[in-house]
Amino acid sequence: MIYHITTKSNWDKAIANGAFDTESLYTEGFIHSSKKEQVAGVLERYYKNATDLLMLHIDESKLTSPLRYELAPSINESFPHIYGKLNIDAVVEVENI
Repeated sequence: MIYHITTKSNWDKAIANGAFDTESLYTEGFIHSSKKEQVAGVLERYYKNATDLLMLHIDESKLTSPLRYELAPSINESFPHIYGKLNIDAVVEVENI
């Protein structure tokens, strides 16, 4: 299982469009995601004052886009990156956070 933090409005847009994407997919080539033990750090670093957040629980085995674990040198950890749009049926739970 991997996880992605997003807003309710972005998730609603994905449901309407049939697939989830992010700005990073177009600027960096992938959608950022995390392992469970990395979520707290991601929330602290990037979403400190954000509201209306959701955590997508993603079943890696259901992804239709390639998944690669790659090193984030700034914190010396490998993170899962989804190289393409996230298919909605790979999201097995949506959690309010």
